[in-house]
Amino acid sequence: MSTLIAAILFVGVIAYALFGGADYGAGFWDLTAGGPARGRHARELINLSLSPVWEANHTWLIFCLVTIWTGFPQAFTAITTTLYIPLGLAALGIVARGAGFAFRHVLTRSRGERISGAVFACSSVLTPYFFGTIAGGIASGRVPSAGHGDALTSWVNPTSILGGVLAVTVCAYLAAVFLTGQAQRRGDTSLEKAFRYRAFGAGIAAGLGALAGVFLLHTDSPRLFHQLRTVGAPLLAVSGVCGLAALLLLRRGRPSVVRTLAAIAIATVVAGWGVAQYPYLLGTHLTIQHAAAPAASLWVLFVVTCVAAGLIAPSLLVLYSLQLRRKLG
Repeated sequence: MSTLIAAILFVGVIAYALFGGADYGAGFWDLTAGGPARGRHARELINLSLSPVWEANHTWLIFCLVTIWTGFPQAFTAITTTLYIPLGLAALGIVARGAGFAFRHVLTRSRGERISGAVFACSSVLTPYFFGTIAGGIASGRVPSAGHGDALTSWVNPTSILGGVLAVTVCAYLAAVFLTGQAQRRGDTSLEKAFRYRAFGAGIAAGLGALAGVFLLHTDSPRLFHQLRTVGAPLLAVSGVCGLAALLLLRRGRPSVVRTLAAIAIATVVAGWGVAQYPYLLGTHLTIQHAAAPAASLWVLFVVTCVAAGLIAPSLLVLYSLQLRRKLG
């Protein structure tokens, strides 16, 4: 049961990486769109794409937090008492991002709109970076089982920096792929071309960053490197093939296929981390079994998860489907 709950938790992590990642990546392209005149059309597309779904995507983050808190309380305590700085900064980024996105729709004066837009865009880049550093700190074993680890080196280290950079580039890649499809469905050939080139650039940057990270992990996180090279290798290979295929098919104008391939590429690389981490929840010192709550709590959590999935998943599916069909904006 503890392994099953851990797998469910990781499904939530993958879902947030996909749906939340695309949202954060859109903010990255908002930040780099240029001045008010030059970036106006790109920002309009980003607003239309994000407005119906950006709040709903945080459902996955809430699900992950509740699951690890209930199912693995020891790990939750260790993570929050060690990585409280990046966790706090990520939470601040989420709040600032939401406020900036909301206020720039109602602040009609150019200065207020620029300030709120800058808050939204900068937070969209910094928040996934901090989430990536958290993942790096956990994966590299810098979070002790008893918690209260080093508040600085636990997330300011080579593996965490790699995780943060990869998180930002992957989010940018996902968003560029999705926005290319959105521009194509709206018949905006200039924006479609622009975001296609951005998807190429972000995809290449993410691939090069991942390759460079292999050498970094070899020295900084040898156990993680070994597991990724062995048990995680098939998933990483699938990720590489799908990511490359998505980039090659971008020019053929098949957004649904490209979007699916890009999603598989991201999902498999995150799953590769999970497989490499198994059977540990923290580094190489706290296993899933030892970190788990009592069996009765795990069963209750499993039942509640099934009920929640039955209620929430269809609603999210309808929301995403309507958005992709341009029924909401």
